[in-house]
Amino acid sequence: MIATRNLLLVLAAVLAGFLLYLLLSSDPGGDPPETGTTQAVASTDYAELVSLFGDFRSFEQAGSGNIQSYSQSGWILSNLDAAPDFSAAAMAEKYGELRTFQERLESIDPTGWTIPEQVDYHLVRAEMNGYEFQHRVLSPWSTDPGFYNDVIATFAWVAEPPLRGDEVADLQSRLRSVPDLVQQGKENLHDFSLIAVDLATLAILSIGDTRSAYESLAQGLRSHHPELVPDIESALVAIDDYEDWIRSNEHRMTGTTGIGKENYNWLLRNVYLFPYTWDDIRTIVELEDNRVISFQRLEEHRNRDVPPITPVGSQLEYREGIEEAVDHIMSFLRNEEILTMHDFLVPDDYFDSRLFGKGYSLEDPWPETHDYFFNFSHREAVMENTHELVGHHFDMLRAQRESHPIRGGERAYKISTARDEGLAFALEELLMHAGYLDGRNPHGREITYEQAAFRTVRALSDIYMHSGDWNLEEAMRFCIDNAPHGELLEGSHHLWFELDTTLRGVGHHMLMVLGKVQFMKLMRDRANQLGDDFDLRQFLDEVYAAGQMPWSLIRWEMTGYDDEVSQLW
Repeated sequence: MIATRNLLLVLAAVLAGFLLYLLLSSDPGGDPPETGTTQAVASTDYAELVSLFGDFRSFEQAGSGNIQSYSQSGWILSNLDAAPDFSAAAMAEKYGELRTFQERLESIDPTGWTIPEQVDYHLVRAEMNGYEFQHRVLSPWSTDPGFYNDVIATFAWVAEPPLRGDEVADLQSRLRSVPDLVQQGKENLHDFSLIAVDLATLAILSIGDTRSAYESLAQGLRSHHPELVPDIESALVAIDDYEDWIRSNEHRMTGTTGIGKENYNWLLRNVYLFPYTWDDIRTIVELEDNRVISFQRLEEHRNRDVPPITPVGSQLEYREGIEEAVDHIMSFLRNEEILTMHDFLVPDDYFDSRLFGKGYSLEDPWPETHDYFFNFSHREAVMENTHELVGHHFDMLRAQRESHPIRGGERAYKISTARDEGLAFALEELLMHAGYLDGRNPHGREITYEQAAFRTVRALSDIYMHSGDWNLEEAMRFCIDNAPHGELLEGSHHLWFELDTTLRGVGHHMLMVLGKVQFMKLMRDRANQLGDDFDLRQFLDEVYAAGQMPWSLIRWEMTGYDDEVSQLW
């Protein structure tokens, strides 16, 4: 027994010596171990997350990498590069750099942090995933003819002439880059098998809007900056040339409409931070569609003997209608204690921005026909202006005062769209139940559901186009056949614009409907938690204080429930 034990000790000593020899004799100049073969010590410093996010934002916004400035999936920044490079080599280089930032994020361990700090970690993770999705799946610079039109369109978004200071030189630089961008588009969109013909159709329609914007800008330049007229005329020639190129190659574009269920599910989980799959989403949207159509029909029956609402008939009546609706909304919010009305939550320039954005000017003649949504807002303006004023305008005013290094500013890649559009959409109906249409013509309640139903049919179009079940034409026909008063959508600019938004900005209308559902789920959870202590104003104040981010993160922060976020990583 002792001999056996001694033999084992000898063998162990020999083995240890051999291992020590290997360690000491290894070549110090050899190749380093592959990434991941050594266990790095994870950082637990929140300040490192803040620093990383600042570095990543700088990387995103630099030069040709500034893709979120131009695409349907991102936001518009003020520091647009006048001559961006969207070549395959430039984009591959930017995508290659992403992994460095992702590895830095993976080296941070947030598990011991407070919930708000962990929420910030997930916001950073979602934005990096959004950047990855742009490159790995969408790559619009090589698959979407409308991408280059988006870039060109942003160059016309300038202050109304006369321009001041560097604005003239900046605009001239951008206008002169338009022919180069058109040439880039022709070169980078060379693989027609990757391009869906539906994207070509939408690009041609969008180019018409861009041309109109440039022609309108040209009128102002002729009066105030004649030296820029040759530049904008050259840009218009290039825009026409790009449209001709798309039309001449449209028949060769054989790519698939939509991104497919697998990519859609990845986007839901990793960028939008949804605890749902494509199949879950379809069921939820279908149930919402059933509900709002049923409620709309019940309201119609209830109001069958009530005289209809007479729509406005001039720009002056339209403006007066908006002003009356806004006054009514502001009074209701204050008097009914719906949310805390801080001193800075005021309409300020809301009226002019709404009228300008909708193309209505008191100097213009009243159109003979109006686009789809005007047929509702011309009869009852409260819901639409609740969406735009309370939902979006107030969000903008809050964001201007937000200095948080991660939560401040806008979210790229539609990360906060479910919250932003979903909450604005939810307020239209939920404030009706809180009483803001009481005492007004009850047909307004029908309009609330009619507008909601147009959102659900757009969401279903979104879902089925990206699964590959429908093409653009089939989605448009579905909307016409199923939206309330769908005949008004025939030949409608509004319809193709909305489907452009959701086909190219993946999930946009789905996010609106699901965001509303998620908001109501949060309201139910919080009310259940607090019982008789639940207070609507306090609840909404907490929602707004959380900031513009996915509902799964807001719910975790407000309730402590981690059943949704635990599914996401």
